[in-house]
Amino acid sequence: MCGIIGYVGDRKACEVIVRGLKRLEYRGYDSAGIVTGDNGRLYIKKGAGRVDELREKLGFLQMPGKIGIGHTRWATHGVPDDTNAHPHTDCTGRIALVHNGIIENFSSLREWLVERGHTFRSNTDTEVIAHLIEEELKSGGSFEEAMRRALLRLRGSFALGIIYAGEPDRLYFVRNESPLVLGIGRGENFAASDVPAFLEYTKRAVFLDDGEYAILTKDSWIVKNLYTGEVVEKEVQEIEWDLEMAEKSGYEHFTLKEIYEQPRAVRDAIHGNAEVVRKVAEEIAGYDRIFIVAMGTSYHAGLVAKYLFQRLTRRVPIVEEASEFRYEFGEILNERDLVLAITQSGETADTLAAMRLAKERGAKVLAIVNVVGSMATRVADLTLYTHAGPEIGVAATKTYTTQLTVLTMLAIELARILGTTDGEELRRLEENLKAVPELMEKVLGHDGALRELAEGLLGREDFFYIARGINVPTALEGALKLKEISYVHAEGLSAGELKHGPLALLENGVPVVAIAPGGRTFDKMVANIEEARARGAHVIGLGEEPELRDISDVFIEMPGMDELLTPIVYALPLQLLAYHLSVLRGNDPDRPRNLAKSVTVE
Repeated sequence: MCGIIGYVGDRKACEVIVRGLKRLEYRGYDSAGIVTGDNGRLYIKKGAGRVDELREKLGFLQMPGKIGIGHTRWATHGVPDDTNAHPHTDCTGRIALVHNGIIENFSSLREWLVERGHTFRSNTDTEVIAHLIEEELKSGGSFEEAMRRALLRLRGSFALGIIYAGEPDRLYFVRNESPLVLGIGRGENFAASDVPAFLEYTKRAVFLDDGEYAILTKDSWIVKNLYTGEVVEKEVQEIEWDLEMAEKSGYEHFTLKEIYEQPRAVRDAIHGNAEVVRKVAEEIAGYDRIFIVAMGTSYHAGLVAKYLFQRLTRRVPIVEEASEFRYEFGEILNERDLVLAITQSGETADTLAAMRLAKERGAKVLAIVNVVGSMATRVADLTLYTHAGPEIGVAATKTYTTQLTVLTMLAIELARILGTTDGEELRRLEENLKAVPELMEKVLGHDGALRELAEGLLGREDFFYIARGINVPTALEGALKLKEISYVHAEGLSAGELKHGPLALLENGVPVVAIAPGGRTFDKMVANIEEARARGAHVIGLGEEPELRDISDVFIEMPGMDELLTPIVYALPLQLLAYHLSVLRGNDPDRPRNLAKSVTVE
């Protein structure tokens, strides 16, 4: 998971690239580097560290030229150090490139190249590509032809940005199973791993598909098929996001900004799917067996969907982590099955692999995605967008609640078509869903109280999140948020499981976050909370019932709402608690250690 930005035009390339790299740091931030071209010569500066640090230390902004490529890295091969930072070059220093992905056969290729006299400077898989192109150039023909021959020898995933000193006016960008998008300007062109990197310059974008490469000059762009070299006609899409949406807007961190954006994001998700969701529901109504595949936070959204579907449509989906799905269900999938894939980026490697397997077996594939034009949208037969806008913080916040919103809308429409739930009840649920943004705004009013709560919980190193029914996934998600950005051990579980083992871990002062809205399991939750209190647990209750206040050490009053909608609203206080604990512990919640936003390798 790395970030790539390329530029060719009349501006000073290094300035455009540095600004783009800053917006791509959520993709990786252990090292960064830039290559620029000027008068047929390549200039390279790179090192371990974050972009701001290296900008001053290495003098990124002093690099000459109006053409160049930048990279911010999240290590997969080779430790994060100056040598392994990108760009990498061939033996001549005339070819430089950056890479996002993993080359599976790099070891054998490296041995072959060493036998032919190539000298390697790094431990990365990326450097192999530069030397391979150099080797192919020896066979004659154009640089483009040599590049194609070299890349066809690679096995694995790669998005590449390539610059060649012998062609001082052009850049090459290649996509295969790693995201890459072009930004089309006037008298200048861009390429990047994600749209926000060039959004301040242009809103016109072209999304590359796997097996495609682009050639950019300041006044032209062309896309070709990597395997045939033939020109591919591509549609230029107008991006609706503006630059302000991709900036912090005065908040201390992107994570906090995105938590506060959720009322708007949910409104956009509702409005953006008002018409299309019924058409999709009609397409999938005939499928009795439903599989839901996802990873991480998206997997928790899938678990919520299971409850929504079984209560409203009387169909019980099988929810599986995408990384396990293809090893367990490949042999039983067939054309009578529906596979619902949830991925905020649309580029999650495991989820894409599960989707491709489903397609191979003839199953219908529906994707719930945030990023327009991402690979998942091209693999899927049907797509519903969450319309959350760009999410820069690594930890998912608004993409999660918009996923839940879209899944709720889909379950309602499917139930209406199937006639499995009373029409009046469905209309009421729809109206209540439209009111969710207002409820979220009320919950955000607890921000100060949640910060005070976080201050009182500093030093606690074990948390439990408990719930029942449709909010068991909410407990899992709350625990995940705490682990992700606060680096505190947390366990989410069904409250009914307490007495089957976890109760042994509860002792005086251990925080137990009890997610307990009114509903069919509230009385059972009360009994489970009492069990925790009897062991000395510090109970933090989230709900609206007065009885919950009486048995909680800290009570966060939530607005009353339909139980099926509580996962959307109850996610917010859990996100805020994790955020404040992260900041109070001195962490950077936008860029948690060892993690990256889009997991594009398996």
